[in-house]
Amino acid sequence: MDPHKRIFCALDTADLTEAREMAMALKGTVGGFKLGKEFFTANGPQGIAAIEKIGLPIFLDLKFHDIPNTVAGAVRSAALTNCLMTTIHASGGSEMIAAAIKGTSFGKPKVLAVTVLTSLNSNNLAEIGVSNSVNEQVLMLSKLALKHGADGIVASPNEIRMLRQELGRDFIIMVPGIRPDWAKQNDQKRTMSPADAIKAGADYLVIGRPITTASNPPEAAERIAHEIEHYAI
Repeated sequence: MDPHKRIFCALDTADLTEAREMAMALKGTVGGFKLGKEFFTANGPQGIAAIEKIGLPIFLDLKFHDIPNTVAGAVRSAALTNCLMTTIHASGGSEMIAAAIKGTSFGKPKVLAVTVLTSLNSNNLAEIGVSNSVNEQVLMLSKLALKHGADGIVASPNEIRMLRQELGRDFIIMVPGIRPDWAKQNDQKRTMSPADAIKAGADYLVIGRPITTASNPPEAAERIAHEIEHYAI
């Protein structure tokens, strides 16, 4: 696979003009754009359509987590945006995961289940009553997602190798928390360089600030693509 296609740039802004300008600047250097809650809450489906017109796939990262019927409806609505992928929380349970899959239209969008957010560690899990280690919790939720029809999962770089061994080659692993050695870590706690993540078995990388806050975002994206090109087969 072209290494550029492995990179989904996170456009984490409420400003549609800013997002469109960034997306247009990055066309040809990344494989698609991740649009999350900040962007969607401010701009809605019309904002998604505006970014989609630039001509690259959209990863709609809204992390649905609700009763099964509501999540099924949310995924049906997401399908209307023509996004390539969207997200649910695996911790919503088996019925919710299965309902999300029923909300898709001819397999679109692909449904990825979020395991444990990259901003959390074992201490944070303990605070909310989870006694499992991060690795144990991620693996448990990933197996639940696979069993009930999800197309893949979202997990931190630290769990990629374990998940690839346990879940096989065909299950999509989307990885946030990617920080090149030359970029700031910011608020992510479980991070890895782009090349190491791809070597470990990641399919796609979500990368935001290392690209969007760079002095030259297209150059930063190209630098990342170059770092992973020998492993992005």
